[in-house]
Amino acid sequence: MTGHRNRRVGGLLFYLRNHRVRPISVWHPSSPVWLSTPRFAVRFRLFIPLGVASAMLCGCQGELSTLDPAGPSTAAFAKLWWAMLAGSAIIFALVMVLLVTVLIARGRLKFIDPKRWIVLGGVLMPIPILIALLGYVFYQGERMFGANTPYPAVTISATARMWSWEFAYEIDGRRVVSRDLLHVPVGLPVKIDTTSVDVIHSFWVPRLGGKIDSIPGQVNTITLLADIEGTFGGVCSEYCGEGHAGMNFRVQAHNETDFENALRNLAP
Repeated sequence: MTGHRNRRVGGLLFYLRNHRVRPISVWHPSSPVWLSTPRFAVRFRLFIPLGVASAMLCGCQGELSTLDPAGPSTAAFAKLWWAMLAGSAIIFALVMVLLVTVLIARGRLKFIDPKRWIVLGGVLMPIPILIALLGYVFYQGERMFGANTPYPAVTISATARMWSWEFAYEIDGRRVVSRDLLHVPVGLPVKIDTTSVDVIHSFWVPRLGGKIDSIPGQVNTITLLADIEGTFGGVCSEYCGEGHAGMNFRVQAHNETDFENALRNLAP
């Protein structure tokens, strides 16, 4: 009876497959035939690396991704991230080579003292890579924190409160304000003076620069520079209460003429 039942289940699976219905096997004593075919095996082997790569690359672009830079400061962050990833990948590959070597030739490596493995694999192998990465960090750090940024052409005040942002500008001798929308010119360094009226917040535009805390009674400064026109996302990156998740703002990068016109259209 069991053999007849298995043949009926197998026939049902082939029927579903031939009619383009997804085959399903429940409580089957052995794997369905379609799982063991060479064609399926090839597709399955291709699917795994493609699926993993797709999942990883999904986070490398977007309005809140530092890996999709729109300014020199974030470009330095992105280059450093890729350099760190490459260095980590090299160390990981070397460790895997050592692991495979030990598993394959375990009997032929007994003459090597375990302490030598620790020194060679755990100290001497990673040190050159880590030194190179450290040097690259110092090199890119100059650009990350604006050490070589020219004197800012525009100064904007950013005031944080639960749970919104207020941006103040000077245009034609008067002070104008925008809320949850920051206007900046393209190609010109912008100095952001940020503070808070209640709790600690944190100002961050991932595609344009690093983050800076907005602290009550204190003014902190960060310089942004947009290389391209467009709209970029900004967030509060410091938990500040129940409305924290919605404390977002937009950054609109204009050419110089449109920037001045946008400010003239703002209310005091």
